[in-house]
Amino acid sequence: MAAALPAIVASGCAAPGNFFSGAMSAVARTTVSYTGREKPGTVIINTSERRLYLVLGNEQALRYGIGVGRVGFTWAGVTRVSAKKEWPDWTPPPQMLRREPDLPRFMKGGPDNPLGARAMYLGSTLFRIHGSNEPQTIGQAISSGCFRLTNEDVIDLYGRVPVGAKVIVMR
Repeated sequence: MAAALPAIVASGCAAPGNFFSGAMSAVARTTVSYTGREKPGTVIINTSERRLYLVLGNEQALRYGIGVGRVGFTWAGVTRVSAKKEWPDWTPPPQMLRREPDLPRFMKGGPDNPLGARAMYLGSTLFRIHGSNEPQTIGQAISSGCFRLTNEDVIDLYGRVPVGAKVIVMR
């Protein structure tokens, strides 16, 4: 699948930083050149690059830095955004609780919640594109399969991506 996607080239236009407590991604949101076939509004996640691209049209895309699944928790495929939530609550799934029994069983949405300011749910999976209260993890392989952005970036992306948007996840 990776060979089918065109080259995506940086062209500048970094977004301003500092949204929550001075939290800023080490990977600035940037407008880049995109010459592929995907329609505007498509989200392309390249886990090996640790980048998320939102196709804008006119041969452009927005590139965001992301945190991805750690070894053993990566995946690839095509899905759609099935739901969106602001300041989502978090209930760790049973699989995660077995691995990490000290986790809380439920966390109300808010600044301390690991899902951050926004979440976009992917199909009928447990995976999400979501914010993070740990901006230092952006660019790392640290999650259990979800894709995390800074809260500033996820708020921006959330406002641009509708329910039903196509999401391509590639390794």
